[in-house]
Amino acid sequence: MEVHMDYPKLFRKRYIPFETIELKDDKILMYSDELIITSWDTLKPRSDIASGVSAYFMKNGYKISRIYDSEGKFVHWYCDIMRPDIRKEGDEIESIYFIDLLMDVIINPDGSYFVVDSDEAADALDNELVDAKTLSFALRSLDTLLKLIYDGGLENVKIEMEKAVGKAL
Repeated sequence: MEVHMDYPKLFRKRYIPFETIELKDDKILMYSDELIITSWDTLKPRSDIASGVSAYFMKNGYKISRIYDSEGKFVHWYCDIMRPDIRKEGDEIESIYFIDLLMDVIINPDGSYFVVDSDEAADALDNELVDAKTLSFALRSLDTLLKLIYDGGLENVKIEMEKAVGKAL
C-alpha cells in the first residue's frame, strides 16, 4: 500500500539514549485519531529481527508491534509505553512525535511475557529527564496495556493489523 502524501511525518523521541529519529521509511497502512498502523523495516540491520507491523493506540499511551525475522517468521510482540506529541500547522497535523516512556512489554509466541526497562524509567525520573506527571502517565498506560494482555486482547489487535496489511499475520 502506498503512503498517502497527506499523512503527517512520524518521529520517535527517546530519553535514554536521548535522540529523535524521523520514521521516514515507515509505511502508514491505517490512520485515524485513535489508531495508526504502520509497517516497517529495522532502522539498522539486526540479526535477530528485520521488520514489523505496529499499532499506535493514540489515546491509550502504547504501541503494540508484531516483530518478524529476516525470513518473515513471527518473533514476538513488543509493546512500547509512549505518549504522542501532535504538532499542528493551523488545523493540519504536520507531525507526530511518539515519545518513548521507557517501559516495555515483550510477549513471546507461547504467551509468556515480561516487563522490561522499568529501571530506565526510574533513572529518567531520578535524573530529571521526566517529571512525576509523565511517569504517572506511563504507569497508567502500562497498567492499561497489561490488562489488555491479561484479557486476551492481543487477538483483536492482530485482527486490526491484518485488515491494515491485507493479509493474515
